[in-house]
Amino acid sequence: MTTRPFDSARVVRKLRGRAASDGAGVKLTRVIGGPDLPDLDPFLLLDEFGTDRAEDYLAGFPDHPHRGFETVTYMLDGRMRHRDNHGNEGLLVPGSVQWMTAGRGLVHSEMPEQEEGRMRGFQLWVNLPAKDKMSAPRYQEFAPDRIPLGRPADGVEVRVVAGEVASGDGGRVRGPIDQPATSPLYLDITLAPGVAWEHALPEGHNAFAYAFEGDAVLGSGEDARALSSQELAILGGGDMLRIEAGAAGARLLLVAGRPLREPVVRHGPFVMNTKQEIMQAFVDFQEGRF
Repeated sequence: MTTRPFDSARVVRKLRGRAASDGAGVKLTRVIGGPDLPDLDPFLLLDEFGTDRAEDYLAGFPDHPHRGFETVTYMLDGRMRHRDNHGNEGLLVPGSVQWMTAGRGLVHSEMPEQEEGRMRGFQLWVNLPAKDKMSAPRYQEFAPDRIPLGRPADGVEVRVVAGEVASGDGGRVRGPIDQPATSPLYLDITLAPGVAWEHALPEGHNAFAYAFEGDAVLGSGEDARALSSQELAILGGGDMLRIEAGAAGARLLLVAGRPLREPVVRHGPFVMNTKQEIMQAFVDFQEGRF
């Protein structure tokens, strides 16, 4: 068996998120899904929330519907209780992940289970292909101890939500999320100061990196570009990404997914392929068919 040669990935665009609010007034930073980057197929939205001020998050996200896509909530700090109209309920704690496939529709809420302290994490929206938009809703929810930790090199720790990385002992560490439609990669990477690491991106996927602690340099040689905290880098040009942490170390998300290349028509919490399907979603919701 032969292995394909890898070209170096590079940063093709950088951007910062914009202050926004959602739910009942929760303050957050919208990185994907705003005017600067409406989407990055198959990703529709990336929000970062992080504050020590209870008034910024206490109102939470009361009952709201979804249809046609997936929501991925990754908690770093804090506790969030979720419920839906199908009787599902759970508690998201630091380090836990909820990958919710809304499919044909559900109504759910996400409310803080704390009145003080830090609340921090991410929500990512991932599109579904037309053939799966009316599938049955489902959850893939994992406690922190179910998210494997890889140590592929000295000074490198990777929490693997989806996809896989080298374990450091010659093996591979695979994340628990299964989604054949987009074959996602979702890594939480921590690098010690000055440490460099290379990782192969899935071939043909759209990919981005988002630094949320410290800073790093992405890419190799003349294509290397600095990525500061709270900056997102859209990646392209190759499949092998080199990341080198700055003097204070770095922590970043590395996310990739197979693009769907289908029409996207979205309105609020509904993401379909045609305007008619969006109108039908409103009718179905109003008539209690979620």
